[in-house]
Amino acid sequence: MLTGIHHVFPNKKGLVSVLADIHLHVEQGEFVSIIGPSGSGKSTLFHIIGGLVQPTSGEVWLDGEKVTGKKGLISYMPQQPALFPWRSIEENVALGQEVAGESRASAIDKAREWLPKVGLDGYERELPHVLSGGMQQRVSFLRALLSPQELMCLDEPFGSLDALTRLEMQAWLLDIWEQNKRSILFVTHSIEEALYLSDRIYVLSNKPACILEELKVPFARPRQEAVMQEQEFVALRQHIQGLLRREKTNNVSH
Repeated sequence: MLTGIHHVFPNKKGLVSVLADIHLHVEQGEFVSIIGPSGSGKSTLFHIIGGLVQPTSGEVWLDGEKVTGKKGLISYMPQQPALFPWRSIEENVALGQEVAGESRASAIDKAREWLPKVGLDGYERELPHVLSGGMQQRVSFLRALLSPQELMCLDEPFGSLDALTRLEMQAWLLDIWEQNKRSILFVTHSIEEALYLSDRIYVLSNKPACILEELKVPFARPRQEAVMQEQEFVALRQHIQGLLRREKTNNVSH
């Protein structure tokens, strides 16, 4: 999907290299995570995939078509829910479908069909401020899920939640994804989250970010929270921690 992506941007001191020769792909129905140090360019990658940023070099491909610089071809869920406060819950969910050209009535019908499936039955006509942070994230995820684009890009969607709510949302996300099997590219700072959710993981270096390692996650699906206690899970977590720790040490020494 991404081939040979390089990206630099100017600052007061000259040019800063952010991404260096990034190659990655997401198969249909696959859940892939990206993990790396803070400031390693993970969000910039999403902006390039979504056509918001033109890479210095390299190409973006979707479904066999070169789409570098084209907008509107992915559905995107940011770290914060980004709900419109004046729109009802069902109207917020329907927004992505409406923007893609679906009729308002049809989009609202789909929203009403899905809201009970994500634990939001009875909230259809409420405004976002009445929902908890976790419930707002469910609305944001459902909006992305019902958008027509095949690839969903989730940018640290649970990063602002407390630890218990985050675990609940991870289990909820897996359950909904098992029902739908959309292709997901997921950015996270949490090694445990990446291992728990993903089929594969790309580990990024410090800037300029390159791919340190691509790991296949070996645990069968559907997954339960107990997998985090398995010896192989702990070993993989320690392996990724070692990669990131070495990157942090190298960054300090330079």
